[in-house]
Amino acid sequence: MEQEIASHAERETAPLPPGCAEGYAPANGVRLHYVTAGSGPLALLLHGYPEFWYSYRYQIPALAPTRRVVALDLRGYNLSDKPAGGYDIATLCEDLRCAIEALGERQADIIGHDWGGVLAWALAMRAPECVRRLTILNAPQPATFQRALQSPSRWLRSAYIGFFQLEGVAEDALSRDDYALIWRTFRAADRERAWLSDAEIQRFVDAIARPGALPAALSYYREMLRRGPAIIGPARVITAPTLVLWGELDPYLGVEWLDHLERWVERLRIRRFATAGHWVNQQEPARVNDALLEFLA
Repeated sequence: MEQEIASHAERETAPLPPGCAEGYAPANGVRLHYVTAGSGPLALLLHGYPEFWYSYRYQIPALAPTRRVVALDLRGYNLSDKPAGGYDIATLCEDLRCAIEALGERQADIIGHDWGGVLAWALAMRAPECVRRLTILNAPQPATFQRALQSPSRWLRSAYIGFFQLEGVAEDALSRDDYALIWRTFRAADRERAWLSDAEIQRFVDAIARPGALPAALSYYREMLRRGPAIIGPARVITAPTLVLWGELDPYLGVEWLDHLERWVERLRIRRFATAGHWVNQQEPARVNDALLEFLA
């Protein structure tokens, strides 16, 4: 086991896109690693599970000519700190607020996918003063969680969340055979290798294989169920202009998550991608980038 952990620690970091640099932001008692490019208004990019900043490799250079882009590794992921606790939504949102402050800003355009999108939604409700504009990619609005708990069809799509609650068992299953299950999860999204190469999947696997990263990533799901919907905080209507981009072929999150969003967002735009799945920003980078640039302009 010690030899295996050492080999994981020595895995290579993902290559930076041209013109990018990396750094660390002190935030809420942890150091968050990030990749950055450009100058101007701050845009903060938040990844999902089981990813890291690299999931935005196509968006960073596209947005950099008009703004300062910072793609974070969230708490527990890749090169960011991996403390034993602090994976509840309240703490994670405070991480983001402190990161914006550490980067010398009061506000940012927030772009979030999957878990990063959940945190982006929550930050816009908990600390609206921090969010200039909000973009969500295939991530459920947290205020709708309680209603979702009453929907068997949504639970069937998200049965993996129940499996993730099994401490130790889930870690063993996911890490077995050099993280073969995570490898298969990504490859199933692109069986024809049209937009996700083996080398790119290996970079995601290398990041989640870093010591402490997998238990930290699973702690997001465990804290969500352990603490219940109330931990999200006040279910305020979001006043920031909001763009939702949704891959309709998502096997985990159905398009029904888009229903009634206007109840929670004052200024809402929704754009659907009929031929894209969960990882829409990687599968359709050109169209996603065009939508982002138009909205943020």
